[in-house]
Amino acid sequence: MPSQQEIELQAAAFRRLQKHLMEDRTDVQNIDMMNLAGFCRNCLSRWYQEAANERGIEMGKDEARELFYGMTMDEWKANYQTDADASQKEAFKKAFDANVSKK
Repeated sequence: MPSQQEIELQAAAFRRLQKHLMEDRTDVQNIDMMNLAGFCRNCLSRWYQEAANERGIEMGKDEARELFYGMTMDEWKANYQTDADASQKEAFKKAFDANVSKK
């Protein structure tokens, strides 16, 4: 079992990753993250939701996304999301199937 200090360091690293994705690199699209790394901001918010649910905390997808993004998904899309081209969409289908669908 990790020590309290290790848990705090992990939480700090997660918060820094969240800040990096939500403030420093809003130009990086979720579809590109998924295509290259097999996860994106939505995955991180889903993992947040799953961790809450595993601990008996009721949290839905929209609530988790709003907590992670610091805004609603509609606000994020309006402010930062760009349209994906056909090749990005095709790569996303493969990445999603490989990393999300089978879990």
